[in-house]
Amino acid sequence: MNEVTEVALSTVFMSEAFGTAVLVLLGCGVVANVVLPRTKGNGADWLLISFGWGFAVFAGVYVGHASGAHLNPAVTLGMLAGQEPQYAPGVAITAASTVVYLVAQMVGAFVGAVVCWLAYKKHFDAAGHDGVATLDVFATGPEIRSYGWNFVTEVIATFVLVYVILVFGETPSQLGPLAVGVLVVAIGMSLGGPTGYAINPARDLGPRLAHALLPIPGKLSSNWSYSWVPVLGPVVGGVLAGVAAHLIG
Repeated sequence: MNEVTEVALSTVFMSEAFGTAVLVLLGCGVVANVVLPRTKGNGADWLLISFGWGFAVFAGVYVGHASGAHLNPAVTLGMLAGQEPQYAPGVAITAASTVVYLVAQMVGAFVGAVVCWLAYKKHFDAAGHDGVATLDVFATGPEIRSYGWNFVTEVIATFVLVYVILVFGETPSQLGPLAVGVLVVAIGMSLGGPTGYAINPARDLGPRLAHALLPIPGKLSSNWSYSWVPVLGPVVGGVLAGVAAHLIG
């Protein structure tokens, strides 16, 4: 039996950061292509956004394979709650490794959002005072604002994501990039309507912070009053999924 080589935490950090950056760059990029003016994809619909995010996850999982490609604090915390033996082959579950995953995911998400802004800089400028559209590129928001029910939606959607990953693959990379991408598309088309399906605290908080800091013409506030929903909802959904996978799976 081959012995699994221990993966250095520096490798875990770079893997998670780059993988999450690619995920957010492509995911926020498809939203920018749809909602910003004078783009080739302007005016397309939710179907393109759902598939775009699915393909973004597909690419991110490949990039982040060395760390198991969590790319999402909900996955990391779900594995912790589910008492998994390790975060990825060669990565033990410790306080240090947990912090490395979470910090890397946040850093990667912020960087990916900034690079997306650079790619669409002239279109952000052309948006003028359409602050709603520019915020939509970076952060999720509800169609009907009801914090409690928005929270429930995020819990349910994230539970589905993390439970399927843990039961069938242990980590996203072990489930397979294509499988995870298809799962994200399915969640987006089925459960994404009410809140825009963050299902990933880093994916929402990192870009929201980038929106607050970047010099975007005519931008509105970064809607911090709602920001706890796409952070805590996915955390709770991921932890519940981890516990359920441990008890049932």
